[in-house]
Amino acid sequence: MKRLCVKYAHVLAAFALLVTTVISNTTCCFIMHQEPLPENAKKLRKF
Repeated sequence: MKRLCVKYAHVLAAFALLVTTVISNTTCCFIMHQEPLPENAKKLRKF
């Protein structure tokens, strides 16, 4: 199990970066539930 985690850790890290980038460029459709972005995620914004 540990070898499997180590083997696919780079895939998980790339997926997490992709999801964070997508989330930082979109807003929640329910305005009341929009959580503030962390400062590190604001660097990934495209505008």
